[in-house]
Amino acid sequence: MITKYLISRHDKAGIIFLTIVGLMAVLVPLANLLLPPDSAFHVPTYVVALLGKYLCYATLAVALDLVWGYCGILSLGHGAFFALGGYAMGMYLMRQIGTRGVYAHPVLPDFMVFLNWKELPWFWYGFDMFPFALVMMAVVPGLLAFIFGWLAFRSRVTGVYLSIITQALTYALLLAFFRNDMGFGGNNGLTDFKDILGFNIQSKGTRASLFFLSACLLIGVYLVSRWIVHTSYGKVLVAVRDAEARARFLGYRTEHFKLFVFVVSAMMSGLAGALYVPQVGIINPSEFAPANSIEAVVWVAVGGRGTLVGAALGAVVVNFMKTFFTTGALAAYWLFILGGLFILVTLVMPKGILGAIDALSNRFGKTRRAPTAAMQPAE
Repeated sequence: MITKYLISRHDKAGIIFLTIVGLMAVLVPLANLLLPPDSAFHVPTYVVALLGKYLCYATLAVALDLVWGYCGILSLGHGAFFALGGYAMGMYLMRQIGTRGVYAHPVLPDFMVFLNWKELPWFWYGFDMFPFALVMMAVVPGLLAFIFGWLAFRSRVTGVYLSIITQALTYALLLAFFRNDMGFGGNNGLTDFKDILGFNIQSKGTRASLFFLSACLLIGVYLVSRWIVHTSYGKVLVAVRDAEARARFLGYRTEHFKLFVFVVSAMMSGLAGALYVPQVGIINPSEFAPANSIEAVVWVAVGGRGTLVGAALGAVVVNFMKTFFTTGALAAYWLFILGGLFILVTLVMPKGILGAIDALSNRFGKTRRAPTAAMQPAE
C-alpha cells in the first residue's frame, strides 16, 4: 500500500531508488553464491560485507534526514542510537559463543572471565534469546530518545543548543562504555562472534543473507519515512521546521510531534546498527564518537537534505570515497578531503547531489522543449 502511495505521487527518485536497492538485494547475493570466482560478474564475499555496511550507513542517513530534513532537528548524536542497537546485537552474539570462547565459560563472555566477574550482570539476561535481543535493538535506542526528547523538547531547547546537547549525550555514552566496570567490554568492546541464529557468521551464505536483510531494512525505513512525511502529520513536521512558533500558535503541541519523529528515527538507527555489527565483526565505544554522528550529518548534506533518497545516496558516496582514500597514500588527508567536500557542497550545491541532478534535468528539459515550442505555427 505504501509503495502504491509513492507511485501515485509520481516520486520518480523514490521509484528508482527502490528499484536499485531491490535489484541489489537479489543480484549481489546471487552473484556471490552462484557464480564461480573466475567469473567477471562474481562478487567477492568481502565486497558483499562492504556493501552491506554501506547499506547500514544509508539507513542511518535516512533516519537522520527524517528528523533534520523534515523537522529541523539537527542531531549530532544519532551515532549513539546506531551504536546502542549494535551493542544489543553484540550482546546476543556474545551469548551464543558459550564454551567455544577462550576461557570456555558456559555463561560469561571471555572479557568478563578475564576481569574476574563472578556472575552475569542483570542487564545481560535475556540476550541469549534472539526475539528478546531483537526487541532491545529498537527499544533501547527508542527509550533513550524518548527520555532525552521529552526533557529537551518540553523545555523548548532548539537550534544549536539542541545540537550541542545531542553531541554531549553521545560523548557521555562514549566515556561510559569505555569503563570496564560497565560490563560491555570496555575499550575492546564485543568481538570474536561465532554464530547468528545458529549459522556460522563467517560463511558466505550468512554474509549474503545479512546483505539481503540490510537492503530490506533500508527499503523498509525509506518507505516508512516517506509515508510519514507525506501524511498530514508530515506537513505539520515541515511547519515545525519552518516556523515552530507559528505552528504552536495555531494550537499544535509541537513537542509531541518532534518527540514522536525523534523516537522513530532513533529506533530506525538502532536497527541499522544491529545489522552493521555482524557484518564488521566488532562493536566498541568508538562507535559513540561524536565525529561519527557529525559525519552522518555530512552524508545527508552531501546527498540532499529533506529528500530521503539523497541522504542514502550521500551515505554511499561519502563512504565509498572514504574506503578509496583511506586505503592509499591519501589516508592521512581523508578528514581534509571530507571537510572540503562538505564546504564544496554547501557553497556550490546547497541542495546536495540529488538537488543538483534535479536542477540539471529541469534545465535540460527546458532546453529540449524550447525548440519544439518555437517551431509551432502561430494561431
